[in-house]
Amino acid sequence: MELIDLHLRQRSLVMCPIVLAELLSDPLRSHAARESLLLIPLLDLETGFWARAGLTRATLLKQKVKPKLADTLIAQTCIDHKISLHARDTDFRPFVKYAGLRLTLYGVVN
Repeated sequence: MELIDLHLRQRSLVMCPIVLAELLSDPLRSHAARESLLLIPLLDLETGFWARAGLTRATLLKQKVKPKLADTLIAQTCIDHKISLHARDTDFRPFVKYAGLRLTLYGVVN
């Protein structure tokens, strides 16, 4: 959480639209937290995004990896923008190996 707070203060934090949707879908998230999330700038989806995301997921499926569709969309957004994804779980590791995702793990839960 400290890293996120630092980036918020520096105004260097951006978010994938799918991540925002996931975070806002938590019915227990406070109104204040939701308002704060809505202040974070969202990354645009680049032209051809959906096709690239499908091909990226196909690449992982061919390697016998079964990525969640939401994870694929998040990874593809970061790959397209050439930015590192900061995550707390290891589900994104195959995207590093097979799709060129830059990943920073912290507080790993898997």
